[in-house]
Amino acid sequence: MSPLEAIAGFSVAAGLLTILPGLDTALVLRTAAVEGPRRAALAGLGITLGCLVWGTAVAVGLGALLAASQLAFTILKWAGAAYLLWLGVGMLLAPRRSFELDGGAAGPVGGELAWLRRGLLTNLLNPKIGVFYVSFLPQFMAQGVPAGPFLVLLAAIHGLIGLAWFAMLIAATRPLARALKRPAVVGWLDRVTGGVFVAFAARLALARA
Repeated sequence: MSPLEAIAGFSVAAGLLTILPGLDTALVLRTAAVEGPRRAALAGLGITLGCLVWGTAVAVGLGALLAASQLAFTILKWAGAAYLLWLGVGMLLAPRRSFELDGGAAGPVGGELAWLRRGLLTNLLNPKIGVFYVSFLPQFMAQGVPAGPFLVLLAAIHGLIGLAWFAMLIAATRPLARALKRPAVVGWLDRVTGGVFVAFAARLALARA
């Protein structure tokens, strides 16, 4: 695919992944409701920085792998597609019925910047994010561009989408919190995201046929 097609496709997928309820969404919503918008914004910025660190580290590694071995990169890409298919089918067959917004430990001590640190550590200490980036980023590798810098660009785009989503969460804390407590909303988001995952896996398989 061309760079523009890759960026467009990744932006759609990353947008859906960003709004899928999870730990990051819960942290920002709960912080905004309990601690205020400023601390929630710092937590969201920390989360985004953590994702960017993971994405950049994975992108640099994948770029080096592509430079060293096209076969190894292709094998990793297929393994990632299989992983996305597994995740997608799981979401379609067994979507969640609830999303916990009220859990979590007490707020961090040490001033407002501690919320930035908390958001950062939330992601840096979660190896699932690194595994997901390894599986996800290669699916959007464009033709004719250096792999490492392009994958870093995709990670940065994901970070910007995350910042925009966190800003929306903070601006509409109570309405969104109420919506995400509804089983139908959570299940619908899981099904849509699962369908996207399956579609990407199928697209890759058909492209190679």
